[in-house]
Amino acid sequence: MATAFPIIEWANGTNIYEVNVRQYTHEGTFKAFIEHIPRLHNMGIEILWLMPVTPISVEKRQGAWGSYYAASSYTNIDPAYGTEDDFKELIKTAHFFGMKVIIDWVANHTGYDHQWTKEHADWYRKDEAGNFTEIYGWVDVIDLNYEVPALRRGMIDAMKHWITGFDIDGFRCDMARTVPVDFWIEARGECDAVKCLFWLAECEILNYHEAFDLTYGWEVMRAFDAYFKGELTFDEIKPKMVGYSQYPIGSRKLLFTSNHDENTYHGTEFEKYGACAKALAVFSCTWPGVPLIYSGQEKPNKKRLEFFEKDFIDWDGEVELNNFYKTLLTIRKKNKALQESASVLLLETHVPATIAYLCQRQHDRILVVMNLGKEQADILIDHAALPGNYHDLFTNEVKKLSRREHFNFQPGDYIVYHITH
Repeated sequence: MATAFPIIEWANGTNIYEVNVRQYTHEGTFKAFIEHIPRLHNMGIEILWLMPVTPISVEKRQGAWGSYYAASSYTNIDPAYGTEDDFKELIKTAHFFGMKVIIDWVANHTGYDHQWTKEHADWYRKDEAGNFTEIYGWVDVIDLNYEVPALRRGMIDAMKHWITGFDIDGFRCDMARTVPVDFWIEARGECDAVKCLFWLAECEILNYHEAFDLTYGWEVMRAFDAYFKGELTFDEIKPKMVGYSQYPIGSRKLLFTSNHDENTYHGTEFEKYGACAKALAVFSCTWPGVPLIYSGQEKPNKKRLEFFEKDFIDWDGEVELNNFYKTLLTIRKKNKALQESASVLLLETHVPATIAYLCQRQHDRILVVMNLGKEQADILIDHAALPGNYHDLFTNEVKKLSRREHFNFQPGDYIVYHITH
Protein backbone atom coordinates (compact mmCIF):
# COMPACT_ATOMS: atom_id res chain seq x y z
CA MET A 1 0.00 0.00 0.00
CA ALA A 2 1.57 3.27 -1.12
CA THR A 3 1.58 6.41 0.96
CA ALA A 4 -1.45 8.62 0.49
CA PHE A 5 0.76 11.70 0.70
CA PRO A 6 3.13 13.19 -1.88
CA ILE A 7 6.79 12.22 -1.68
CA ILE A 8 9.03 15.14 -0.75
CA GLU A 9 11.52 15.70 -3.55
CA TRP A 10 14.49 16.19 -1.22
CA ALA A 11 13.98 12.72 0.29
CA ASN A 12 14.98 10.89 -2.91
CA GLY A 13 18.34 9.16 -2.34
CA THR A 14 18.50 10.60 1.18
CA ASN A 15 20.01 9.30 4.43
CA ILE A 16 19.35 9.73 8.16
CA TYR A 17 21.72 10.29 11.06
CA GLU A 18 20.39 9.57 14.55
CA VAL A 19 21.59 12.10 17.13
CA ASN A 20 21.72 11.03 20.77
CA VAL A 21 22.25 14.54 22.15
CA ARG A 22 22.79 13.44 25.77
CA GLN A 23 25.58 11.01 24.88
CA TYR A 24 27.02 12.79 21.83
CA THR A 25 29.50 14.93 23.76
CA HIS A 26 30.83 15.36 27.28
CA GLU A 27 28.48 18.36 27.63
CA GLY A 28 25.44 16.57 26.19
CA THR A 29 23.94 19.83 24.94
CA PHE A 30 22.54 21.31 21.74
CA LYS A 31 25.37 23.83 21.63
CA ALA A 32 28.02 21.10 21.85
CA PHE A 33 26.33 19.12 19.08
CA ILE A 34 26.07 22.17 16.79
CA GLU A 35 29.88 22.10 16.50
CA HIS A 36 29.57 18.74 14.70
CA ILE A 37 27.02 19.84 12.09
CA PRO A 38 29.57 21.14 9.52
CA ARG A 39 31.48 17.84 9.82
CA LEU A 40 28.31 15.80 9.32
CA HIS A 41 27.34 17.95 6.34
CA ASN A 42 30.76 17.33 4.81
CA MET A 43 30.24 13.60 5.36
CA GLY A 44 27.05 13.77 3.30
CA ILE A 45 24.42 13.55 6.03
CA GLU A 46 21.07 14.99 4.91
CA ILE A 47 18.54 14.32 7.69
CA LEU A 48 19.32 14.68 11.39
CA TRP A 49 16.96 12.68 13.62
CA LEU A 50 17.14 13.99 17.17
CA MET A 51 16.12 11.61 19.93
CA PRO A 52 13.44 13.15 22.21
CA VAL A 53 14.33 16.66 23.34
CA THR A 54 11.44 16.93 25.82
CA PRO A 55 11.90 16.83 29.62
CA ILE A 56 11.95 13.43 31.36
CA SER A 57 9.55 12.43 34.13
CA VAL A 58 10.93 12.03 37.65
CA GLU A 59 8.35 9.57 39.01
CA LYS A 60 9.49 5.96 38.41
CA ARG A 61 12.51 7.27 36.51
CA GLN A 62 14.95 4.58 35.44
CA GLY A 63 18.51 5.33 36.53
CA ALA A 64 19.76 8.79 37.44
CA TRP A 65 18.92 10.42 34.10
CA GLY A 66 15.89 8.43 32.95
CA SER A 67 14.54 7.41 29.57
CA TYR A 68 14.24 9.99 26.83
CA TYR A 69 10.94 8.25 25.97
CA ALA A 70 9.21 9.00 29.32
CA ALA A 71 8.24 12.62 28.71
CA SER A 72 6.81 15.02 31.28
CA SER A 73 5.79 17.50 28.56
CA TYR A 74 5.21 17.43 24.81
CA THR A 75 5.96 21.11 24.27
CA ASN A 76 8.91 21.95 26.55
CA ILE A 77 12.62 21.33 26.06
CA ASP A 78 14.72 19.42 28.59
CA PRO A 79 16.96 22.06 30.22
CA ALA A 80 19.77 19.48 30.32
CA TYR A 81 20.11 20.04 26.55
CA GLY A 82 19.83 23.82 26.62
CA THR A 83 17.20 26.43 25.87
CA GLU A 84 14.60 26.93 23.17
CA ASP A 85 16.95 29.43 21.55
CA ASP A 86 19.72 26.81 21.54
CA PHE A 87 17.39 24.37 19.78
CA LYS A 88 16.39 27.01 17.24
CA GLU A 89 20.08 27.71 16.61
CA LEU A 90 20.66 23.99 15.99
CA ILE A 91 17.87 23.84 13.42
CA LYS A 92 18.93 27.07 11.72
CA THR A 93 22.52 25.80 11.50
CA ALA A 94 21.36 22.52 9.97
CA HIS A 95 19.17 24.40 7.49
CA PHE A 96 22.06 26.70 6.60
CA PHE A 97 24.02 23.62 5.52
CA GLY A 98 21.05 22.30 3.55
CA MET A 99 20.24 19.59 6.10
CA LYS A 100 16.83 18.67 7.53
CA VAL A 101 15.89 18.01 11.16
CA ILE A 102 13.27 15.51 12.31
CA ILE A 103 12.38 14.95 15.96
CA ASP A 104 11.50 11.81 17.85
CA TRP A 105 7.77 11.77 18.69
CA VAL A 106 6.51 9.49 21.46
CA ALA A 107 2.75 9.36 20.94
CA ASN A 108 1.80 6.09 22.66
CA HIS A 109 2.71 6.96 26.22
CA THR A 110 4.00 9.63 28.60
CA GLY A 111 5.90 9.57 31.88
CA TYR A 112 3.96 9.34 35.14
CA ASP A 113 4.25 13.05 35.93
CA HIS A 114 3.46 14.41 32.46
CA GLN A 115 1.45 17.63 32.70
CA TRP A 116 -1.51 15.89 31.03
CA THR A 117 -1.89 13.50 33.98
CA LYS A 118 -3.15 16.50 35.98
CA GLU A 119 -4.82 18.51 33.20
CA HIS A 120 -6.36 15.67 31.17
CA ALA A 121 -6.37 12.47 33.22
CA ASP A 122 -9.24 11.18 31.07
CA TRP A 123 -6.88 11.00 28.08
CA TYR A 124 -5.10 7.97 29.58
CA ARG A 125 -5.82 4.26 29.75
CA LYS A 126 -6.85 3.11 33.24
CA ASP A 127 -6.92 -0.28 34.92
CA GLU A 128 -9.99 -1.68 36.67
CA ALA A 129 -9.12 0.27 39.81
CA GLY A 130 -8.93 3.53 37.86
CA ASN A 131 -5.13 3.82 37.95
CA PHE A 132 -2.92 4.86 35.05
CA THR A 133 -1.57 1.79 33.29
CA GLU A 134 0.35 0.49 30.28
CA ILE A 135 0.36 -2.78 28.36
CA TYR A 136 3.89 -3.21 26.94
CA GLY A 137 5.89 -3.94 30.07
CA TRP A 138 7.66 -0.59 30.56
CA VAL A 139 7.85 0.51 34.18
CA ASP A 140 8.31 4.25 33.70
CA VAL A 141 5.46 5.17 31.30
CA ILE A 142 1.66 5.13 31.06
CA ASP A 143 -0.46 4.67 27.93
CA LEU A 144 -2.65 7.25 26.23
CA ASN A 145 -6.13 6.34 24.98
CA TYR A 146 -6.72 7.09 21.30
CA GLU A 147 -10.42 6.36 21.64
CA VAL A 148 -10.68 9.83 23.21
CA PRO A 149 -11.17 12.48 20.47
CA ALA A 150 -9.83 15.29 22.68
CA LEU A 151 -6.52 13.42 23.08
CA ARG A 152 -6.11 13.23 19.31
CA ARG A 153 -6.71 16.95 19.05
CA GLY A 154 -4.25 17.69 21.87
CA MET A 155 -1.57 15.45 20.36
CA ILE A 156 -1.82 17.06 16.91
CA ASP A 157 -1.68 20.53 18.47
CA ALA A 158 1.49 19.52 20.34
CA MET A 159 3.06 18.26 17.10
CA LYS A 160 2.19 21.50 15.33
CA HIS A 161 3.95 23.42 18.11
CA TRP A 162 7.31 22.12 16.86
CA ILE A 163 6.54 22.95 13.23
CA THR A 164 5.37 26.52 13.78
CA GLY A 165 7.70 27.33 16.68
CA PHE A 166 10.91 25.64 15.55
CA ASP A 167 10.58 24.89 11.82
CA ILE A 168 11.30 21.15 12.10
CA ASP A 169 11.17 19.05 8.92
CA GLY A 170 9.48 15.88 10.11
CA PHE A 171 8.89 13.24 12.75
CA ARG A 172 10.37 9.88 13.69
CA CYS A 173 7.42 8.27 15.44
CA ASP A 174 8.36 5.97 18.30
CA MET A 175 6.55 2.61 18.50
CA ALA A 176 4.20 3.85 15.78
CA ARG A 177 2.34 0.53 15.61
CA THR A 178 1.01 1.08 19.16
CA VAL A 179 -0.99 4.08 17.89
CA PRO A 180 -3.88 3.55 15.41
CA VAL A 181 -2.89 4.23 11.81
CA ASP A 182 -5.99 6.41 11.31
CA PHE A 183 -4.57 8.82 13.90
CA TRP A 184 -1.29 9.06 12.00
CA ILE A 185 -3.16 9.75 8.75
CA GLU A 186 -5.11 12.51 10.50
CA ALA A 187 -1.97 13.93 12.11
CA ARG A 188 0.00 13.93 8.88
CA GLY A 189 -2.81 15.61 6.97
CA GLU A 190 -3.00 18.43 9.51
CA CYS A 191 0.75 18.82 10.03
CA ASP A 192 1.59 18.69 6.32
CA ALA A 193 -0.95 21.47 5.77
CA VAL A 194 1.37 23.66 7.86
CA LYS A 195 4.60 22.42 6.20
CA CYS A 196 5.31 19.37 4.05
CA LEU A 197 7.21 16.98 6.31
CA PHE A 198 9.13 13.71 6.23
CA TRP A 199 7.59 10.87 8.28
CA LEU A 200 9.45 7.83 9.67
CA ALA A 201 7.61 5.12 11.62
CA GLU A 202 9.23 2.73 14.06
CA CYS A 203 7.14 -0.20 12.90
CA GLU A 204 7.15 -2.84 10.19
CA ILE A 205 3.48 -2.87 9.16
CA LEU A 206 2.78 -2.30 5.48
CA ASN A 207 -0.47 -0.39 5.83
CA TYR A 208 1.23 2.22 8.03
CA HIS A 209 2.69 3.49 4.77
CA GLU A 210 -0.68 5.14 4.24
CA ALA A 211 0.70 7.77 6.61
CA PHE A 212 4.49 7.24 6.55
CA ASP A 213 7.24 7.60 3.95
CA LEU A 214 9.52 5.14 5.71
CA THR A 215 9.20 2.19 8.10
CA TYR A 216 11.87 0.28 9.97
CA GLY A 217 13.83 -2.62 8.53
CA TRP A 218 13.90 -4.57 11.80
CA GLU A 219 13.13 -7.93 10.18
CA VAL A 220 16.19 -7.99 7.93
CA MET A 221 18.49 -6.66 10.64
CA ARG A 222 17.21 -9.27 13.11
CA ALA A 223 17.74 -11.92 10.42
CA PHE A 224 21.36 -10.83 10.00
CA ASP A 225 21.76 -10.94 13.80
CA ALA A 226 20.41 -14.49 13.84
CA TYR A 227 22.65 -15.50 10.94
CA PHE A 228 25.79 -14.26 12.73
CA LYS A 229 24.73 -16.22 15.83
CA GLY A 230 24.35 -19.36 13.71
CA GLU A 231 20.57 -19.44 14.14
CA LEU A 232 19.62 -18.78 10.49
CA THR A 233 21.16 -19.74 7.16
CA PHE A 234 22.02 -16.99 4.74
CA ASP A 235 19.49 -18.33 2.23
CA GLU A 236 16.75 -17.70 4.81
CA ILE A 237 17.59 -13.99 4.86
CA LYS A 238 17.36 -13.43 1.10
CA PRO A 239 13.53 -13.65 0.79
CA LYS A 240 13.21 -10.98 3.49
CA MET A 241 15.63 -8.72 1.58
CA VAL A 242 13.74 -9.24 -1.66
CA GLY A 243 10.49 -8.40 0.13
CA TYR A 244 11.91 -5.01 1.11
CA SER A 245 12.91 -4.30 -2.49
CA GLN A 246 9.33 -4.91 -3.64
CA TYR A 247 7.64 -2.30 -1.45
CA PRO A 248 5.30 0.07 -3.35
CA ILE A 249 6.80 3.25 -4.82
CA GLY A 250 6.92 5.91 -2.14
CA SER A 251 7.09 3.32 0.64
CA ARG A 252 10.64 2.63 1.74
CA LYS A 253 12.50 0.74 4.45
CA LEU A 254 15.01 2.12 6.95
CA LEU A 255 18.21 0.04 6.82
CA PHE A 256 20.83 0.08 9.60
CA THR A 257 23.45 -1.81 11.56
CA SER A 258 22.92 0.15 14.80
CA ASN A 259 20.65 2.61 16.59
CA HIS A 260 20.14 3.69 20.20
CA ASP A 261 18.36 0.45 21.22
CA GLU A 262 20.75 -1.84 19.35
CA ASN A 263 23.92 -0.20 20.62
CA THR A 264 22.87 -0.30 24.28
CA TYR A 265 21.04 -3.60 24.53
CA HIS A 266 22.47 -5.82 21.77
CA GLY A 267 25.96 -4.42 21.26
CA THR A 268 27.82 -2.35 18.69
CA GLU A 269 27.91 -3.45 15.07
CA PHE A 270 31.43 -4.73 15.72
CA GLU A 271 30.23 -6.92 18.57
CA LYS A 272 27.41 -8.31 16.45
CA TYR A 273 29.02 -8.61 13.03
CA GLY A 274 32.77 -8.59 13.60
CA ALA A 275 34.75 -8.33 10.35
CA CYS A 276 31.51 -7.95 8.38
CA ALA A 277 30.40 -4.71 10.09
CA LYS A 278 31.53 -2.46 7.22
CA ALA A 279 30.11 -4.83 4.59
CA LEU A 280 26.69 -4.59 6.23
CA ALA A 281 27.01 -0.79 6.31
CA VAL A 282 27.56 -1.01 2.54
CA PHE A 283 24.41 -3.13 2.29
CA SER A 284 22.43 -0.52 4.28
CA CYS A 285 23.55 2.20 1.88
CA THR A 286 23.02 0.29 -1.38
CA TRP A 287 20.01 -2.01 -0.96
CA PRO A 288 16.68 -0.28 -1.85
CA GLY A 289 15.69 1.84 1.14
CA VAL A 290 17.13 4.66 3.25
CA PRO A 291 20.28 4.14 5.37
CA LEU A 292 20.50 5.16 9.01
CA ILE A 293 23.80 5.97 10.72
CA TYR A 294 23.77 6.15 14.51
CA SER A 295 25.76 8.65 16.58
CA GLY A 296 29.44 7.77 16.52
CA GLN A 297 29.37 4.95 13.97
CA GLU A 298 31.65 7.04 11.78
CA LYS A 299 34.30 7.40 14.53
CA PRO A 300 33.83 4.36 14.99
CA ASN A 301 32.42 4.20 18.53
CA LYS A 302 33.04 0.66 19.76
CA LYS A 303 31.38 0.89 23.16
CA ARG A 304 27.79 0.43 24.29
CA LEU A 305 26.37 3.80 25.36
CA GLU A 306 24.43 3.93 28.62
CA PHE A 307 20.69 4.45 28.24
CA PHE A 308 19.52 5.75 31.63
CA GLU A 309 22.76 7.48 32.67
CA LYS A 310 25.05 10.16 31.25
CA ASP A 311 27.67 8.80 28.89
CA PHE A 312 29.66 10.23 25.98
CA ILE A 313 31.28 9.37 22.65
CA ASP A 314 35.04 9.86 22.56
CA TRP A 315 35.66 12.10 19.52
CA ASP A 316 39.38 12.55 20.15
CA GLY A 317 41.55 11.76 17.14
CA GLU A 318 40.61 10.96 13.56
CA VAL A 319 37.05 10.18 12.50
CA GLU A 320 38.26 7.03 10.77
CA LEU A 321 35.17 6.09 8.77
CA ASN A 322 34.30 9.60 7.61
CA ASN A 323 35.45 8.99 4.03
CA PHE A 324 33.91 5.50 3.97
CA TYR A 325 30.45 6.89 4.75
CA LYS A 326 30.97 10.03 2.68
CA THR A 327 31.72 7.90 -0.40
CA LEU A 328 28.60 5.79 0.09
CA LEU A 329 26.28 8.71 0.85
CA THR A 330 27.59 10.80 -2.05
CA ILE A 331 26.98 8.11 -4.68
CA ARG A 332 23.37 7.83 -3.47
CA LYS A 333 22.76 11.39 -4.68
CA LYS A 334 24.57 10.91 -7.99
CA ASN A 335 23.52 7.45 -9.14
CA LYS A 336 19.87 6.86 -10.09
CA ALA A 337 20.21 3.15 -9.32
CA LEU A 338 20.16 4.04 -5.61
CA GLN A 339 17.14 6.30 -5.86
CA GLU A 340 13.37 6.08 -6.23
CA SER A 341 11.97 3.59 -8.76
CA ALA A 342 15.24 1.68 -9.24
CA SER A 343 15.19 -2.09 -9.56
CA VAL A 344 17.44 -4.62 -7.84
CA LEU A 345 18.50 -8.01 -9.17
CA LEU A 346 19.87 -10.64 -6.79
CA LEU A 347 22.67 -12.52 -8.57
CA GLU A 348 23.70 -16.14 -8.02
CA THR A 349 27.17 -16.38 -6.43
CA HIS A 350 27.48 -20.18 -6.15
CA VAL A 351 28.97 -19.84 -2.64
CA PRO A 352 27.04 -19.91 0.67
CA ALA A 353 27.13 -16.75 2.84
CA THR A 354 28.04 -14.50 -0.10
CA ILE A 355 25.76 -12.02 -1.80
CA ALA A 356 25.78 -10.10 -5.08
CA TYR A 357 23.16 -7.72 -6.43
CA LEU A 358 22.80 -5.27 -9.29
CA CYS A 359 20.75 -2.10 -8.84
CA GLN A 360 19.63 -0.41 -12.06
CA ARG A 361 17.69 2.62 -13.20
CA GLN A 362 17.88 4.01 -16.73
CA HIS A 363 21.59 3.81 -17.66
CA ASP A 364 22.90 3.89 -14.09
CA ARG A 365 24.05 0.73 -12.32
CA ILE A 366 25.47 -0.33 -8.95
CA LEU A 367 27.02 -3.78 -8.51
CA VAL A 368 27.62 -4.96 -4.94
CA VAL A 369 29.40 -8.20 -4.02
CA MET A 370 30.33 -9.23 -0.47
CA ASN A 371 31.45 -12.20 1.61
CA LEU A 372 29.56 -12.43 4.91
CA GLY A 373 30.93 -15.89 5.71
CA LYS A 374 33.74 -17.04 7.99
CA GLU A 375 35.86 -18.53 5.20
CA GLN A 376 37.62 -17.27 2.09
CA ALA A 377 35.22 -17.43 -0.89
CA ASP A 378 35.74 -17.84 -4.64
CA ILE A 379 32.63 -16.20 -6.06
CA LEU A 380 31.44 -16.80 -9.60
CA ILE A 381 28.82 -14.55 -11.19
CA ASP A 382 27.43 -15.41 -14.61
CA HIS A 383 24.63 -13.12 -15.76
CA ALA A 384 23.60 -11.33 -18.96
CA ALA A 385 23.03 -8.04 -17.11
CA LEU A 386 26.59 -7.89 -15.75
CA PRO A 387 28.75 -6.65 -18.69
CA GLY A 388 29.82 -3.01 -18.69
CA ASN A 389 32.51 -0.49 -17.90
CA TYR A 390 32.31 0.24 -14.18
CA HIS A 391 34.26 2.32 -11.68
CA ASP A 392 35.28 0.94 -8.29
CA LEU A 393 33.47 3.24 -5.84
CA PHE A 394 36.28 3.27 -3.28
CA THR A 395 39.35 3.38 -5.56
CA ASN A 396 37.85 4.94 -8.74
CA GLU A 397 39.64 2.30 -10.83
CA VAL A 398 37.96 1.36 -14.12
CA LYS A 399 36.61 -2.20 -14.14
CA LYS A 400 35.52 -3.75 -17.43
CA LEU A 401 33.24 -6.65 -16.58
CA SER A 402 32.10 -9.44 -18.89
CA ARG A 403 29.15 -11.74 -18.39
CA ARG A 404 31.20 -14.23 -16.35
CA GLU A 405 33.34 -12.86 -13.47
CA HIS A 406 35.27 -14.34 -10.53
CA PHE A 407 35.84 -12.57 -7.19
CA ASN A 408 38.13 -13.97 -4.48
CA PHE A 409 37.07 -12.53 -1.10
CA GLN A 410 38.22 -12.90 2.47
CA PRO A 411 35.54 -12.77 5.22
CA GLY A 412 34.06 -9.27 5.33
CA ASP A 413 35.43 -8.26 1.91
CA TYR A 414 33.15 -6.29 -0.43
CA ILE A 415 33.20 -4.32 -3.65
CA VAL A 416 30.90 -1.62 -5.00
CA TYR A 417 31.18 -0.95 -8.73
CA HIS A 418 29.12 1.75 -10.40
CA ILE A 419 28.16 3.16 -13.76
CA THR A 420 26.98 6.74 -13.24
CA HIS A 421 25.84 8.95 -16.11
